[in-house]
Amino acid sequence: MTNTPANDKWFQDRATQQIHMDQLRRAERFNGRAAMLGIVIGVIVEGLTGFGIAHQIGLGPLVDGYAACRTQFLPFCF
Repeated sequence: MTNTPANDKWFQDRATQQIHMDQLRRAERFNGRAAMLGIVIGVIVEGLTGFGIAHQIGLGPLVDGYAACRTQFLPFCF
C-alpha cells in the first residue's frame, strides 16, 4: 500500500478530529467537576448562613418578590 496524498489527508483529518474530541472531553469533564464543586459549596454556605443559593448569587430580591406574590402579600403579581 502506498501513501497517496488523499490517504495522508484522511489520516491528518482523523488525527485532528481525535485531538479535538479529546480536548472536548477534557473541557466537559472540567466543567462538570466545577459545577459539582459549586453546588456543594453553595449548599455548605446555605447550611452555615441560612441564605439560599439564589440569595448568594444576588437573586434574593427576585425570589423574595415571587414568594410574596405567591402568598398574596402584594396587591399585584409580576
